[in-house]
Amino acid sequence: MLSRSSLLELPEILTLYAGDTLWAMMVFWLFCCVRRGMRTAGIALLALGFAFAIEFLQLYQAQWLNDIRHTRLGALVLGFGFKGSDLVCYTMGILMAAGADKLIAGSQKQRPQPAN
Repeated sequence: MLSRSSLLELPEILTLYAGDTLWAMMVFWLFCCVRRGMRTAGIALLALGFAFAIEFLQLYQAQWLNDIRHTRLGALVLGFGFKGSDLVCYTMGILMAAGADKLIAGSQKQRPQPAN
């Protein structure tokens, strides 16, 4: 939400796409918490499927769903209108989060374990 705030003066590309990219990264990390022990690629596919499903759901405009969208949480989760650029942001965000996850997991494996 801060990426679209007037408190920070950010480059236009960041104000346009940072929120969707960060949202996708959050979705990836939430799936990491829910599906512990699952491979990074599998989590990335689940997160991407979820993010794409939410975006395509924006094409469906039932009144009951729009009522949910008009709440703060509903707006953050479901959004309002379909944008193809959001699919690119979701893909990039999930790829960056998966890359960070692999780097973190790799660095933890390389550390020597303390002796008991």
